[in-house]
Amino acid sequence: MSIAKETVDYLRDHSLTITTAESCTAGNIVMLLSEVPGSGQLIESGYVVYSPQAKQRLLHVSPDTIETFNLTSVEVAREMAIGALRDSTANVAVATTGILGPDDVDGIAAGTVCFAWAFQLDGQHAVFTRQQWFPGSRVEVLQIASEFALQQLPHFHQRALRGERG
Repeated sequence: MSIAKETVDYLRDHSLTITTAESCTAGNIVMLLSEVPGSGQLIESGYVVYSPQAKQRLLHVSPDTIETFNLTSVEVAREMAIGALRDSTANVAVATTGILGPDDVDGIAAGTVCFAWAFQLDGQHAVFTRQQWFPGSRVEVLQIASEFALQQLPHFHQRALRGERG
């Protein structure tokens, strides 16, 4: 069973609807989910936001956060996920921002991806973040990062259900 199918089943079993805020994964997370029959009922929206201006305008990422921590940071990923949740009817958001390569940028290694998983539970947000490094070409890192984002969703949802807030 594919990670996308497992994720769709998990979303369905837990009455979750997803939105994504994707920078480096360029909409691939939503695309993977959309390949699973019946997933359309569980996907609320997907943002693809590359530029700092788009992150600020569409997801309300603070310019101060970008300036202080850089675009490739868990802090920016966190604000992207919260912004996507606020602007949708979804109760889970996944966000990615990073550097696929082939070159390092601003001292950050190619293959570095920052993730955030945000959950709307009882009127409160639970947000979890991770920074990971993946080896490979641009295309390989994009695919691995997209699958990682989906693979980790149930883990962080279970932590949110236990009352953890990130």
